Parts: sequence; structure tokens; C-alpha cells
Amino acid sequence: MENNHKPDTLDSLVNFPILLAPMVGLTHAAMRKSLSKFLPPDAKTIWPTEMLSSRKIPDQKLEELPQTIKWNGDTNLCPQILGNQETHIRNTIIKLEQWGAKAIDINMGCSVKKALRHNYGVSLMGDTEYAASVVRMAKRSSRLPVSVKLRAGHQKDLSYLLEFTQSLVEAGASWLCLHPRLSTEGRKGSADWSQIKYLKDNLSVPIIGNGDIQTSQDIQDMFEQTNCDAVMIGRVLTAKPWLLTEHAKYKGIKLTQEQEELIPNNAQERSKVYGEYLYDFVENCYDLFEEDDALKRVRFFVKVGHPGLNFGHKLYKEIHKLTNKDDLLKFLETYFKNSCLSQSDRTQLRY
Repeated sequence: MENNHKPDTLDSLVNFPILLAPMVGLTHAAMRKSLSKFLPPDAKTIWPTEMLSSRKIPDQKLEELPQTIKWNGDTNLCPQILGNQETHIRNTIIKLEQWGAKAIDINMGCSVKKALRHNYGVSLMGDTEYAASVVRMAKRSSRLPVSVKLRAGHQKDLSYLLEFTQSLVEAGASWLCLHPRLSTEGRKGSADWSQIKYLKDNLSVPIIGNGDIQTSQDIQDMFEQTNCDAVMIGRVLTAKPWLLTEHAKYKGIKLTQEQEELIPNNAQERSKVYGEYLYDFVENCYDLFEEDDALKRVRFFVKVGHPGLNFGHKLYKEIHKLTNKDDLLKFLETYFKNSCLSQSDRTQLRY
């Protein structure tokens, strides 16, 4: 479906360049709603969904699917899709545009076996022309801007990375996000931010940096070292949502009094705000999802976010014993009154 309407740009969609990364089991409506409280009042960003299969979406009811349920404050949604066949991609994007998508992100970074088996995700990075054709398929399907999230690929070959990303831009990608680790590294090792700078220096489209953000200083360092247009943050936002408010304060962006109070000054305050964030997240899960699905998402959220908390293993263990909303909320309210709790500034986990 060709459309001559000029698509939105990253600049028109985003005035606060800190973005939530799309993550399976995490970046659903409940997390978006909880995290939105930490955004400055006039901030605009793009919000991801969980990864969506273009093979499945055309036959699903988006208003009932947990991955695409919306809360009433959802704006600037940029769903992420896996796909490599034009019919599936076209039908998926048309449906997502009707649903309210403002942009479409194509996943070329997922390295799970299921995605690789279907030649989705990072496997596309092994074939420059094939990957570019996927972007062209998406561009033919809608007026929406199309972005691509990718990894460093199969090898640390900068000339190939540039050739590959240039082909995506020529095919119509409006912006790119790079997580500069090899697919084989998963979240191990260190993200090579120099690759983000390399793309920024050599490509004409906005470049979003992703990888190894744990503190506000990391955000500042990524901007300074790479000159990227935006920073995308993943799993650490399950534990440190105030990174958004801290960055806003650093940039001199006006915050509400309530948001000022959400910025912790020490390890004990970090654990307190984390507990309040979890409490809000549990409420949102049960408001938005069926009970079984809400419980599953709460448990996974705690699994991902708890490692920075001292005695976090106890939190994780106790959460898995509870099976209903009231018990979860009572437990969290009591647990985080413990004055001995603290949250570390950094963990050994890689993001």
C-alpha cells in the first residue's frame, strides 16, 4: 500500500530522548503506565510493545492480547515486530496502524532459537539484501516511520556493520538503534559504544544507543561518547525508574514536586522508591490483565529487577509464594518498611 503522506520523524515524536527498550514479558501496558510517572510533565517519547510476531498478529484481537492491551494514557506507541514475509508484515502493520501505532520497529537483534529458526531477528544480519528487503516490505505497507533495532551482528566487523546499516537506510529506515554486542554474547561482556559513534558518524539517520546503562552518569557518558540522538534503556528500568527523572533534572527540565521526591539520594532511598514502583506495577498488572497473566508478569518483573536489592533473593522467593493481588500488595507494603534494605548503584549483570 503506497502512501505519499510524509511520515513522522524521530524529532517529531520525541522531545525527551530517553527511550524504553522493547523486551519480551516486560514492556507491556502495566510497565509503560508505571514508568510514565517518572517522565517530566511535557516529555514526549516513543513507547514500545513486547516483541510481536507478524505471523500471529493478523489473526489476533489486539484489544484482548496481553502484549497489545493499552492503558488510557498510552501515546506514541512503536510496536516491535518480527517478520520476513511481505504478506504477514503488510497485514500486521495495517492492523497495528489502526490500533494506534505511530511507528514500527523491526527486530534484527533477537537471538533466541525460535526467532533464528524462522530467519527472524539477528539472523537477518547475515544477509544484507534480505534484511533491506524486510524494511522495504514494511515501508510499502504503511505511511508510518520504520526503525530497526539491531545488534553488532555475527562478528565485530565495522565495515560489514556499516554496509549492512547503510542498506537499511537506503531501504527506508527512519532511524536505527544499536545494541553493540554480538548475538553470541547475549548480555555478557561490555557493550562497545564506539560502534554507536561509528554509525552516528557515518549514517544520515538518527542513531539510538543501547547497552550497559545502569546509572544517570552512564546516560550522560553515552551521549557524550557517541553523540547519539537518544539513549534506549532496557532491563534496568524494572528496578531504577528514576533514571528518567534524574536525567531530566540534570538537563534542567522542570519536574513536579512529586517527581522531585522520586529521585533517591542514597542506597536506602533507592530501595524505598523501588518498592513503591513495584507496588504500583502490581496494581497496574491486575487492573489491565486477567489474574493469571497479571501474576505471571509480576513474578517476571521481580525476577528481572531484584538483583540490585540486598536480600533481593528473599523478595523474589516470597513473591513466588503468593498468588493474589491483595497478598502481593500487603507483602510489598510490609517488606519495604525494612530499614536495612538498600539498592546498589550497579550490579554485575549486564544490560
